Formats: sequence, C-alpha cells, structure tokens
Amino acid sequence: MSVIVAPLLLLLATTLNLPERLVFAENTTCIWYGECGTDKATQKKYNCKYDGLPKPLPKEGYELIQELCPNFQYGDVDLCCDVQQLQTLKDNIQLPLQFLSRCPSCFHNFMTFYCELTCSPVQSLFVNATKFEPYIQNQTSITEVEYYIGSSFANAMYNACKDVQSPSSNEKALGLLCGKDAKDCNATNWIQYMSTTQNAQTPFNIIPIFGDLPVGAMIPMNNKTKGCNESLEDGSPPCSCQDCTLVCGPKPVLPPPPVPWTIFGLDAMAVIMWIFYLFFLLSFGGAVIGVWFCRKQRVVSEYAPIMDASTSHSVNVNHDLDKMSCCEQLGAKSEALLRDIFSKWGSFCVRNPAPVIIFTIVAIAVCSSGLVFMRITTDPVEIWSAPSSQARKEKYYFDTHFGPFFRTEQLIITAPHTNWSTFSPYPSGSDVPFGPPLSKDILHQVLDLQDAIQDLEASYKNESVQLQDICLAPLSPYNNNCTILSVLNYFQNSHAVLDHSVGDYWFVYADYHSHFLYCSRAPASLNDTTMLHDPCLGTFGGPVFPWLVVGGYNDEDYNNATALVITFPVINYHNDTEKLNKVLAWEKVFVDFLKSYNNSNLSISFSSERSIEDEINRESNSDVKTILISYIIMFLYISIALGHIRSCANCLVDSKISLGIAGIVIVLSSVACSLGIFSYAGIPITLIVIEVIPFLVLAVGVDNIFIIVQTFRRDKRLLNESIDQQIGRVLGEVAPSIFLSSFSETVAFFLGSLSTMPAVRTFSLFAGMAVFIDFLLQISCFVSLFGLDIKRQESNRMDIVCCVKQEKVDADHSEELLFRCFKYIYAPFLLNNWMRPIVISVFVAVLSFSIAVVNKVEIGLNQSYSMPDDSYLLDYFASMNKYFHAGPPVYFVIEEGHNYTSPEGQNAVCGGVGCNNDSLVQEVYNAALLSNYTRVGFPPSSWIDDYFDWVKPQSTCCRVYNNTETFCNATVHNPACVRCRPLTREGKQRPYGEDFMTFLPMFLSDNPNPKCGKGGHAAYGSAVNLIDNNTGVGATYFMTYHTVLKTSADFIAAAKEARIIGQNITQAMGISGKGYRVFPYSVFYVFYEQYFTIVNDTIFNLCTSLGAVFIVTTVLLGYEVWSAVMVCITIAMIITNMFGVMWLWNISLNAVSLVNLVMCCGISVEFCSHIVRAFSVSTKKTRVGRAEEALANMGSSVFSGITLTKFGGIVVLAFAKSQIFQIFYFRMYVAIVLLGAAHGLIFLPVMLSYIGPSVNKGKLSVLHNHYKGTERERLLQ
Repeated sequence: MSVIVAPLLLLLATTLNLPERLVFAENTTCIWYGECGTDKATQKKYNCKYDGLPKPLPKEGYELIQELCPNFQYGDVDLCCDVQQLQTLKDNIQLPLQFLSRCPSCFHNFMTFYCELTCSPVQSLFVNATKFEPYIQNQTSITEVEYYIGSSFANAMYNACKDVQSPSSNEKALGLLCGKDAKDCNATNWIQYMSTTQNAQTPFNIIPIFGDLPVGAMIPMNNKTKGCNESLEDGSPPCSCQDCTLVCGPKPVLPPPPVPWTIFGLDAMAVIMWIFYLFFLLSFGGAVIGVWFCRKQRVVSEYAPIMDASTSHSVNVNHDLDKMSCCEQLGAKSEALLRDIFSKWGSFCVRNPAPVIIFTIVAIAVCSSGLVFMRITTDPVEIWSAPSSQARKEKYYFDTHFGPFFRTEQLIITAPHTNWSTFSPYPSGSDVPFGPPLSKDILHQVLDLQDAIQDLEASYKNESVQLQDICLAPLSPYNNNCTILSVLNYFQNSHAVLDHSVGDYWFVYADYHSHFLYCSRAPASLNDTTMLHDPCLGTFGGPVFPWLVVGGYNDEDYNNATALVITFPVINYHNDTEKLNKVLAWEKVFVDFLKSYNNSNLSISFSSERSIEDEINRESNSDVKTILISYIIMFLYISIALGHIRSCANCLVDSKISLGIAGIVIVLSSVACSLGIFSYAGIPITLIVIEVIPFLVLAVGVDNIFIIVQTFRRDKRLLNESIDQQIGRVLGEVAPSIFLSSFSETVAFFLGSLSTMPAVRTFSLFAGMAVFIDFLLQISCFVSLFGLDIKRQESNRMDIVCCVKQEKVDADHSEELLFRCFKYIYAPFLLNNWMRPIVISVFVAVLSFSIAVVNKVEIGLNQSYSMPDDSYLLDYFASMNKYFHAGPPVYFVIEEGHNYTSPEGQNAVCGGVGCNNDSLVQEVYNAALLSNYTRVGFPPSSWIDDYFDWVKPQSTCCRVYNNTETFCNATVHNPACVRCRPLTREGKQRPYGEDFMTFLPMFLSDNPNPKCGKGGHAAYGSAVNLIDNNTGVGATYFMTYHTVLKTSADFIAAAKEARIIGQNITQAMGISGKGYRVFPYSVFYVFYEQYFTIVNDTIFNLCTSLGAVFIVTTVLLGYEVWSAVMVCITIAMIITNMFGVMWLWNISLNAVSLVNLVMCCGISVEFCSHIVRAFSVSTKKTRVGRAEEALANMGSSVFSGITLTKFGGIVVLAFAKSQIFQIFYFRMYVAIVLLGAAHGLIFLPVMLSYIGPSVNKGKLSVLHNHYKGTERERLLQ
C-alpha cells in the first residue's frame, strides 16, 4: 500500500501546491467515510467519522465519480467517500448545476471545491471535524467541520462564476446562490453561504477558513483552477461572453450624445433667424425710406411709386386681345366662361326653385342613406396604424404565430399610513429596511383584496364569468391556476404560507422577510434555501420577477419598495366576439368593484384593458353638451348676422333667420352626404372625422353664404333687370371666387388622402368630399332658397312666418355697418404709408420666431390628454410614472426559416458556451448594459440556453422511459427512467440534428418542479412554434423588458432603438438575404411607429396641400401665377406660425394635430383666396387702391362669416372636460382662426399693396364686355 500511496501523495503535492516534505510528513487519512445519522429538522444525512486510510471506490460508483469528479481516476484510486456519498453529492448540487453548468470552467471549479471536500484521499490535510453526534453501533456522525481553503482558489472560483447569467430570471446566477444580491457577493461570503446550514441545502455546518499559508498541521486546499476564458481538458470551450467578461471584446460604449447646433453658444436656429430679421429690417427699412425720398423729390401722389404699369387703362378702354399675353388671353377666356356659366346657372336656380330643391333633397337622401352602413371604428390600431406599415405587419405576424398579446388588469397599491419596518437576519447580518407595503399586515390585506378580485363574478347572457374562465393559465390543463403577477405569489397566494416562520422562544430564524429577500433574487426557485423551504415559483408555474410586482425602490433593493403592483393577464380573444364580450363583462365588474372598494390602509390606482376606451367614450359623452353649445352659438350668430336690418319697423322682413337655418342645414347635409357615400364604400369613420369635419365644412360653408348674401345686398339692380338675372349676375361675380376656394380645398384634401397615416387619410377623404358637396349645394339649392327669400323680402313678407305680410315701410338702401367700417375706416388706416411697413415688420418678426422654434415642437401624444379631468386613470398614469421600474415586455422574434439544429444556427442565437459574441442573446444582453440609451432594461430570457441546460446528462431533467422512449418527468421515481443522453463526452455536448428535435418538445412540455426548475412549459410554452409534426422549429421569440417609459419621447426612442437592435442582429446572424429576419415586437410599437415618420408625413401632407392650392389657384385665377404665389406664401406663413403657437402652447405634433394642420391649410384658403381674387379683378388704378377695394368688399364678408362665426363657437370649447379638446381643438382652432384672420385681413392686403400682381388686361376686357350696353358700364365710365 505504501508503494501506491507515496506516488499518489507526490501527485497530490503538485496538485495542491503543497510542500513535498509536508505531504510525506503527514499520515494522510480520511476524516469520514459513508453516511450515518440524519438531521432531525431537515432530514439531511450526516457522514460517518472515520480516521483510516482511503478505500477503493466500488465499481458501481465509477459512473458517478466520472460524472461528478472526473479528476479522480477510477479503478485503482482510493477515496474518502462511498457510492452513497457520491449520490448525495449529486442530489445536493442539482440547483447549482442548473445555473452554473452553462459556464464549464465555473462549474469545474465549483465541483472541485465539493469533490475535494467529499472524497479527496488527502482529506485530512485541509478538513478537520470539530463536532460529532453519537450514532448506533459505535458509529459517530460528524455535525461540523472546518474546511481550510486557499484564498487564491476561492478568489479564482468566484471570478470564474461572477458573471454567469440565469436566462430564465434575467439575474446573475450568484444572486441565487450567494444569499444576497450578486453585486454584494464576493468569494468569502459566497463560500460562507454555501457552507452553512442556513441555505437549507448543506446537511451540516462547514466552517470555511481562508488563507494560502498552512495553519498548524492544516494545509489549505489550493487546487488548480480554470479561468472562465479557458477550455477544460475534456474539450469544453471557454464560457460565453455573456457569462464571462474576459471572453468579450471591448465593452459597448454609449454613443456620444448629439451635439446641439449652436452659434456663439446660443441656439443656431434662433441666431440665424435673428440675423435674418435684422437684415430684413435694414433692407426693408432702407427701401421704404428711399421710396419716401423719391416721392418727396418728385412731388407726386403718395401712391405713384406703386402704381401699376397699366395705370392708363380703364374699364371703358377697348383692349385688343391680340396685344395680350397668352396667359392673359387664357385668363380672359376662363374668366368669361366662369362668369357666364355661373350667371346662367344662378338665374336658372332662381327661376326654377322647386325642381332644384326637390332634386337636391332626393340626392341628399340617397347619399345620406349610406349612413345605415356607417361603421365607427374605435380600435386604436385601425386609427393610428396603416395596414401596410411595418409595425402592423409585425403585430399580425406575432399574433398569428404566438397569439395576441394578453389583456392587462393592473393595480398599484401603496400604504400611506403604514411606517417602515426593519428585519434583523438570524444569526447575523445588517438590519434590512422594509417599505410600508411589505409589512405583513398590509400584505394580508392586499391578499384579501386579490382573493376578492379572483372571486368577482360577472354575468353575460345569463352565464357566469369569473377570472378563472378568462385568465392566462400557461400550464393548463395540468395546472389551471391563473397567472397573477403579485408579490403574494412568492407565498403561493396563501395566508398560511405568508405566516409561515421558523424560530424558538428567543429568535425567529426565518419568516416572510427572509423568504421575500430570497425570492426577489431567485424568483424561479422551488426551494428558498432558508429554513422555511418554501417555493418562490408562482402558483401558475412561472417566475414572478420582482421588478414587475414592486415599485418605488432604489437600485435593486426590492425590500425598499413603496408600492405593490398586481397584474392579472387575461386572454385576448381578439377574433372571438362572444368570448371577448365575456371578458369585457368581467372587466366592467372589476372596474366597478375597485371604484367602490374602500380600505383606509390602502391607496389603490388601477386600470383595466377596457379602461381607456371607456374613459374616452365617457369623455366624448360628457363633452357632447359643450360641442352642442358651441354649434348652437355659431348657428344663432349665422341666423342673426346674415340679415341686414334697415329699420326697426322692417326687422321681421329684413331678417334672414330662415335662410340662415337653411344654409346651416345645407352645410350639415354635405357632411351627412360625405359620411354616407364613404359608408357605402365600406370605409369606417373615426371620432376625428365626426369631431373635425363639421367644424371645417361649417367654416367653409358659412363663409361662402355670407359672401353671396352680402355681395347681393351691396349690389344695385340694373335697369329692367329681374331678380333671377340680378342673382345670376351676382353669382357670376362671386361664384368663381367660391369655386376657387372650394375646389382648392377639395383637391388639397383628396391629395392628403395619399398619406399613409390612417387618421389623416380618412379625414382627408371625408373632408374633401364634404367641401365639394357643400359647394354644389350652395350654388344650387342655397341659390334657389336665396331667390325665394329675396322675393319674400321684396313682397314685404315676414321671415319664418312668410304667410304674414307686413305693410310696406320705405327704407333707404344703406350699407351695413361692418362694410362701412372696413371701407371707410379699417382699409384706409391699414393701407396708409406709415402703417404698412409696421405690419410687414411685425409679421416677418412672428414668422422668424416661428421658424426658429419649428424644430422644437414635441412629437407624440401624452396618453393622459385623452382622459377626462376626473378620470381614475389619471391617478393610475401618475402612479405608473412614480413607481414603475420596468417597462412593457419586448420580444425579439426570429421568423420561420432559421435552422436551430445546426451548430452554426445555434451559435448565432444562443448566449451560452460556444455561442457567437454577436449572437442574438448576446446582442440583447449588450443592449441591456446600455439601458439608458437602448431602453432595453434586462438580458433576455433564452429558451435555447435553458434547453441546453435542461438536456444535459448531468441534470435530472431530461429522462425517458427506456422501453417507450417517452418523456419521464424528474419527479417520477422509476428504474425504467434513464437519461436522455449518455454521460459521455459526446453526450455532454449540445444536441444537434435529430437529437435537438427529439427532446425539444419534451422540454417545452415539462413543468418546473423541485427536482428540475428548468422545465420550459411555463416560461417558453408559447415562445417556440413547432412545425411539421414537431420535426422542425418555426418562429420563436426571446423576451425581455424595456426600461420604464414615461413620456411619448421615451416610447418613440424605445421603439426606434429596438428596431435598430433587430436590424443589427439580422446582419450579425448573416440572414439578411435568406428570406427571414429578426424583428422586435412590443404591444405599443403599432401606436408609436407613426412618429418615426411624422415629420416627413407632415411635410408631405402640407406641401401636397400647398401644391394643390397653387395649381388650382393659378388655373382659376386666369393663369395669374403671381397671385397664386401670394396665396401660397400667406398660407405657408399661417402654417409656420401655427408651429410657433404649438411650441408656445405645449401642443405636440401627432396625428390629431396633423389633421388640424391639414384643416388649417384648407381654412386658410378661405381667408386668402377671396381677397386675392377680389384684388385681381379690381379695376382701381393702383395696388393700394385695389387692395383697399378687395379688403372692403371681401374682407368684411370673411370677417363676419368665417372669423366671427368660428371664434364664437370655439370659445365654448375651452370649457370642455376633455384635455384633448382643450389642447388640440380649442387651442389649435383659436390659433387657426386668429392667425388666418390676421394674415388674410391684415398681412395679405398690405403685401398685395406692395408686390401684388398688375391689372390683368384680359379680365378688364371681360369686365368691359360683361357690362357692355348696361347702366353699370356708364357708371364705371
């Protein structure tokens, strides 16, 4: 024996780095051999005291020693352990095996630590038994030992394991095995925790003593270790980058933040616009002063410098068409054609009112009948996301392959009247503070509330509906427990488990505090390793991550939580109306219950999946009164202001209330026709259409009505001219202007329907059709009604009660007050020499400011804006922002087509040993390291890495019946159950080819249990699509969570960065051209994708609208390009100034505000086109004179029509309960009307007086010919 022992000791001296003389000086013996006795409390087995020489290992232990401690050669090696001790060692290392074996060198060092302790033939050199307990037959049990460990070995073992990840829990593995957070773990306290019975795994206390130098006769165990970046002798490769930072290349570095564009340390846009404005002031001021000096020197009229080139021309001068330019000839012909057509049409409508009105009513009835097919869509996805958008396609792909994202019912609970508490760990350790909601009394009350919610019962079609019927139960039918993400699930939702504690009269060794601290680090654990031995895994079979169930804590100190979060995921029966209605019924009961729930100790904020839609509907209903009042005010104003009361005696005759009401009915009929026509076509209507279109069409329609009525009122009937001829002639004058504005708006809106944003596209379609129909009704039905009203008035019949005739009272034909104010006061004042430069300077200043801030307008829509002021959801949103530490889940989806059975395919995806450093899991892990930038908060849960751990032959997870080859769960005790794969070098490698697909379905059907916590049914049952009868893998996903997202900017940035990560992964995997890709999916992407391109969409829609206005205006103004340019410049200024108002008034750019901007473009045409056309057809000699005439004639109609009408109605919207009405309707509508009126009635006339187009010869000729031989010709002469 000594011949054998001497060489062995020499070998061990080399292995243990021991001085050779010490080895041979000691009589090396064992301190134990075999097992005897058990701990009465834990039933863990003790080892038997034995101080003899090592014994040969029986042959039945060869396989075990090869599996556990391959460094001990078997066959002729004597050890200090028997087969039963090896089996006990195997049973006790199952938990660390599942978490550490993904890093071979880490697990190798870990097993060296326990193998040397358990079986080393030189055991007595570094293990000393210190406590014993008598056992039967003169045997003694060892109950405590001292283990002398080299500090070098301890540190090396820790360094090799410190970075190892736990894929299923997104935590460091040492956080589960160290008794404290991974960041607080080190070599000393890790080994101390593993060595104490406090972890509930160690059968007796092992007192570690650290040091590299001998202590008396004891020589520390200092075996050779492997670094995590080193390979093992059996060929196992180094650990992966995710588990070993030494393997990684340079750590990812945050890209530098974008450098703000500054000049002289100030915002560049502001500086540029200031310089531009100062340059403009100098240039413009110099020009004005220069012109003034020229006038003084020449002693001419103040208007001379800006006289037209055609000053000498007058309407009574014969113009030779041959001397006109081509454009002027075209303009003359188009002007003559339009005047002639509209004059004849107007006369026809007045002469034949009955057929026109009847035909109009029939047409309206036919078109409006389509309303029976009207379908109002409130689905946010349909409203905000185009069917062809990338996010929409990705949502469809995800829903098709993995099922729709579940519905969420959520509570956020605080305990405002409860104090903080302190937990003192036994037997030692620093005091641990616990937040108010984590006191036991509060937890019991919350559990009562949770149970009450589970017991809620709703009724649908006389059928009872409970949470159990609709909840997400991932292990169904084996386990029908609902998924409840709650801290109470650490205690299996049981009052008894919450009260469970272990202690004596003096001390509490373990209670709910210690259980919470452990479970918050190891949520997937099935044994908390404290004396409680309670599981952490939720009753539904899955882990409950702490960042999802507690909030308001610092860093990762979950015990400092100031809020509890309870989430009930409910199945989303998106395509099953009956089942969805059951869910909606239960959700209504859920909301009603929590609204009425009263517990003074708890403050509860809550939300249901249906809450937002319910609150929006409630908001809409609550604001119906406000909207109705707004429209009533506008209707009353129109009805009263349309008439012109010449005297009190004639007030009932001169009023036009009935005509005003008829005009309003026509406007609303055009809206109804538009809705009906598109309802026939099956196009759904959105709330935006219903809320905005009437406002738009009323603005356009009322303006046109006032222009027709007031132009007729100012006109004098010619000699021998009948009523129908006069109205026809007046219509010939104003209808081209009305046609110009209406057709410009119609074309602009229809071109706006080219937008990819559904909300904008739908609005544009309905708006374009409504404006066009309104125009047709106004030049037909309204003209007929107007003719009847004039006949009524001239026959001295009263308004409304037209059958009553009043005695005729002579009244002078007088101009209305507003017209006189514009003609004799406002227009001369605005257009005098000193006022015009001030106007230009002020408006250019405002424009410069707006351009400077246009890029600073925020993008997005705060979801709280869509809620009423008194909504319970506002409190919920505030609590989310205050307490949440994790955002929505994000899934990185690999589309069908990837080969998971090949080494290359696996390495491109996984995150464990041998995986690529740029694999999918590693890329997402790297992104999580830069969470502040990428908004990816945690490493991903990786089904493939957990599958590789599950299938290892060293694990007890993967077993099959040797006679049927069917799966045998780890909890089954049956000799027929054997390992799936042999315990050979090849068997320890990953499964490839058929092996991979053979065991994968077993993994995905395996429920977690105390013997195997890696079962994939709960965590990954829906993450992997098995295809071709379980012979292939289709689409799969890897899930993680975003960081907490509070603002629209956060959500937009998160979606953008996730998409970039997905593109990078696709490229890194080398699958760009293979027909499939990796893409990220989260439930909110489909709503926020619009903001990726909203700036481009805004530019496209507004430029398209402006382009349409330019083209139509150019054609209908007789090819006067410069007039069209004037219109477009003014509209562009209005829109630009709208952005300035949006910045000042905190109005963000989103689909709602974009719809308003498109509408602004349309309404601005009303403010501008009439003035410009009146200017272009004016026969005054100078630009100032023409601007005065246009402003007096058309300006007064625009002001009394669109400006006063809309302003009166808009003011009421300020009192709406809805924030979205206050912000996006009241604020924007006020800005649209005020800016439109200011530019149309102040800036535009002044600009025309400076640089307006010259008198059009063709139009002068047309006007001359039109009035040839009439009294008007002589008056004009």
